[in-house]
Amino acid sequence: MQLTQQGDCYAIRFRAMASPCELLVETESYNVACRLGKIARNEAQRIEKAFSRYREGNIVHAINQSEGKSVTVDSETAGLLDFAAQCFSMSDGLFDITSGVLGRAWHFDRSDKIPAEEEIKKLLPLVGWNKVRWHAPEFSMPQGMQIDFGGIGKEYAVDRVVNLLQSACDIPFLVNFGGDLHANKAPGNSRSWSVGVEAMRESGNAIQTIELQLGALTTSGDANRFLEKDGVRYGHILHPKTGWPVAHSPASITVAGNTCTEAGILSTLAMLHGNDAEQFLASQNIRYWCQR
Repeated sequence: MQLTQQGDCYAIRFRAMASPCELLVETESYNVACRLGKIARNEAQRIEKAFSRYREGNIVHAINQSEGKSVTVDSETAGLLDFAAQCFSMSDGLFDITSGVLGRAWHFDRSDKIPAEEEIKKLLPLVGWNKVRWHAPEFSMPQGMQIDFGGIGKEYAVDRVVNLLQSACDIPFLVNFGGDLHANKAPGNSRSWSVGVEAMRESGNAIQTIELQLGALTTSGDANRFLEKDGVRYGHILHPKTGWPVAHSPASITVAGNTCTEAGILSTLAMLHGNDAEQFLASQNIRYWCQR
């Protein structure tokens, strides 16, 4: 964990969930910044350990290795499964945490290695939340299926950290996990937090600044995880019903919401709407920024 003083704020940086993480705290006290930074880091690492499908020994690993048998889950996992069920229902199946199995075919390493159509077709029968059985606290699914909380995990971690920090202090702060942000209130030395939105395909170049006072911002896009072949760019967000990236999606979509979890679902769903992303976002009555 690294602490750096920046004017009236401390910036605390660490890595978790395969992302750079940052906490900005308006304080001149190193001890306060350090204490809050440890709260943020420990919670981010706890959530990664508990819910990453790349970790062994956690509840996700137990479910994915259950071979069709029922697994009893804890209350926190039950809450995430309930949320996943709601997202599946409200999106008409576009948001589906069982679609992570498609990662067996797709490896978004910026190469030109596009999987064969047959490889994807073999995986599609293993996708579909409607095939699982979920009656809290018991969860089961057909053998070979998997769940993946990656589509909501980082956003959930941000909101969890915000709740913990609000219980520990009443000073302004901004949590930023890999570009998913949540501020509890505006800093006292200014009217807002200035957040730069990058040109997603020219990383490092901010093309717009958003003044954030309270609430969350999330961004979905194809800047870092993609494949490209014959001039066609394939982003990492896959349509669960086809197994392929959605054609004609924006380069990036940034959404403002009350929480990161709420904003993250909307930015992801907008990407899955492809050419109709802006129309979908406009229908949600939210603030958004779209790059084509």
